[in-house]
Amino acid sequence: MAYQLDPTSRKGARKAAPRPLGPVERPDPHALPLGDPTGGADAREWLVSVDGKQPYPRVHIDRNVTITMSDGVRLRATVVRPASRLGTPVTAPHPAILSVNPYNRALLDALDGGLHAPVVGKALRSASGAVDASGTVLEGVTRLTGVVAGGGLDVFGINRNLVRSGYVQIMVDVRGTGASQGKWQILGAREQKDSLELIDWVTTQRWCNGRVGMAGWSYSAINSLQAADKRPSALQAVFAIEGTSDIVRDIYITGGMHSAFIPIWLSLVNALKWVPNPRTALHDLNHGEFARWLRDRVKSPATEIPSLLWGFLTTRDERIFDDPYFDERDPKVDNITCPTFTVGGWHDLFGPSSTRIYEQLNLKPGEKQVLVGNGYHIDVGTGQGGRFAPPRLDVLERAWFDHWLKDVDNGIERYGPVTLQQQGGGWTSGAQFPRPGVVTQHLYLHGEPSGTAPHARHDGSLAATVDASGPSSLTIRPDVRGLVSRDMSQVTAGAAIALGPLFSTDAGFQERGGLSFTTPAAVEPVQVSGSANLRLYVASTGGEGTWAVTVNDVAPDGTSTVLTNGGLTVSNRALDQKQSEYDADGNLLRAHHYLTRVRKLPVPVDAPVAIDIDLVPTDAVIDTGHRLRVDVYAASFPRFLTLVPDLIKARSRRQRLVLDENHPSYLTFQAIGSFPAV
Repeated sequence: MAYQLDPTSRKGARKAAPRPLGPVERPDPHALPLGDPTGGADAREWLVSVDGKQPYPRVHIDRNVTITMSDGVRLRATVVRPASRLGTPVTAPHPAILSVNPYNRALLDALDGGLHAPVVGKALRSASGAVDASGTVLEGVTRLTGVVAGGGLDVFGINRNLVRSGYVQIMVDVRGTGASQGKWQILGAREQKDSLELIDWVTTQRWCNGRVGMAGWSYSAINSLQAADKRPSALQAVFAIEGTSDIVRDIYITGGMHSAFIPIWLSLVNALKWVPNPRTALHDLNHGEFARWLRDRVKSPATEIPSLLWGFLTTRDERIFDDPYFDERDPKVDNITCPTFTVGGWHDLFGPSSTRIYEQLNLKPGEKQVLVGNGYHIDVGTGQGGRFAPPRLDVLERAWFDHWLKDVDNGIERYGPVTLQQQGGGWTSGAQFPRPGVVTQHLYLHGEPSGTAPHARHDGSLAATVDASGPSSLTIRPDVRGLVSRDMSQVTAGAAIALGPLFSTDAGFQERGGLSFTTPAAVEPVQVSGSANLRLYVASTGGEGTWAVTVNDVAPDGTSTVLTNGGLTVSNRALDQKQSEYDADGNLLRAHHYLTRVRKLPVPVDAPVAIDIDLVPTDAVIDTGHRLRVDVYAASFPRFLTLVPDLIKARSRRQRLVLDENHPSYLTFQAIGSFPAV
């Protein structure tokens, strides 16, 4: 089917049904007490609604839909509709769920085929949930396969159960990717306009009742938030898994350092955009679509890769700094007015946005919800649906859309609203992040040994008082131990956790190249919750310095597990105080660096300067007998990549961490409970 969008008129569009303003205030015997992450009785009903018998027995899938945008570019889509037992699509209109994705619908078709193949599909789902290798070398493998049982792939791809319950699902290839024509803009202004035009197009179709939701994972979560910030009246709910509101600081140029993820990801999408969709290849060849598609691919064969490479080698492309290019692409989350459910992970590529988006949404709790797991990017949802865990992601998505698009009083607005998997603990639900009752604390880096990290380059202490033992310097050089670390898993979106604990729960190998500072053992559980900042006093013999840090939980047996991380180049130390986060007493909790070319500062040769490294906000419990550790590294390859001109400036450099009571280095964090004195 082919459709032409008229950019000058919305004639024929159904008027969007009014979005409900929220639940009516009334006593409710099913209301959930705060603190129940499972969802209780309400969630059991959500599960039955998903896993039980559906109103429609089958789905009808049209994989060859063409939608022409106002600039003439033809986007390709798959439309999935409820169908009768004979496979005939029903004529009654239903709410529609839109997802706009750059990963080629051919990939989504393959996932759909595997998950719904007779016998095999059911076996895959069962095995994904049944096999648990926690505590073994295969733990990472089962975390990755667990995404199937956790419902993540149902939100990402074709969700047949959702459609059979009375929805229409529309999956669209982003312009310039998959089978869509045009040039890929990577979340740019024209792509954002496409999303709005697609919503308009959906509302004109006879199978849509005028109410639209958007759902997605990663890229499609970001463009869902982008569309929502434009406030189209038909868009009445969003379910976004692992999106971002600050691409630069989350992953693109964290602390002024690029990430190996970006070239890997760009290469993947650029490769996939050259793969014709086999389901429509013959049709496209016979109707001239293939020629138009090929013409556009030749015009932009490797979108943004040459400019990224040029900028990395020369620093002559402004997009290697924070630039209006990124401002245009970051969702304006505070503009969003439709109910929005976000899902994140503490070690996700977009970890800082996991909680930040919830904070930025100007919505009432319940109309906004956040769920953050202790995972990465591609293992999202693993473990959900378990006895003490939140419902599966597909169950939460269904409940969310049932309430906001169908007016079903199912209690989802009373869930959460802040559901967190506490590192070192379990799942909890509460009213806010950070947890109520946290107070700001400081822990100072001391040179004297803790006796817990003899494997590190330096075994220091971490205490609530300043080190008064006199000035000292600790020299450190860059190495490549970051290749075997949680940083490596983060930069590979979680894939590296399949290689074993050294890539996820055991930082021992990476610590051999770092400076470690460790507290005494906790005598009571200490709950760390919220933002954190590490102030370091550093020097470098080169014209630049690169620093990477982690904060770890150290178990009684010595296993050191990363809780949060950060990094910074010394030349990018200038703070934007208006956007930084401070507590009521003026303590810096989250440093916001400019990361622009004009705000770079000179790095004095071998003279100490103060830098503030912002850490990914987190929620963790340091149990009795455990310790908190700060690890300091001279960068962490390949999580943090230094631009070639900066690398030349800093060639053969020696970096020093200076310990001086007049210029102390210290961790600022928020917690309930405290660590004993040294």
